[in-house]
Amino acid sequence: MDLALILKKKYNNHIWTIDGNSYAGINWLSDTEKPSEEELLSHWDSVLSEVEAEAQAKAAKKAAAEAKLTALGLTADDLKALGLGGN
Repeated sequence: MDLALILKKKYNNHIWTIDGNSYAGINWLSDTEKPSEEELLSHWDSVLSEVEAEAQAKAAKKAAAEAKLTALGLTADDLKALGLGGN
């Protein structure tokens, strides 16, 4: 389990730091009460689902862009030659 990822996804409107990946390493700087370790653990499955959904959306967006390029007769190499393609 990645506590920093849970904090980024579920507590991004709070101020905190983390040293390592342990509950004891969380330095809660917000005025609100620090979430319990159990509360953080309860978010893990939803955080994993959120990350997976983001990855799928990114892949779908890339596939759609590639399909548009193909429909226009362009390739990823064409974009790279123009300095517009990644990788």
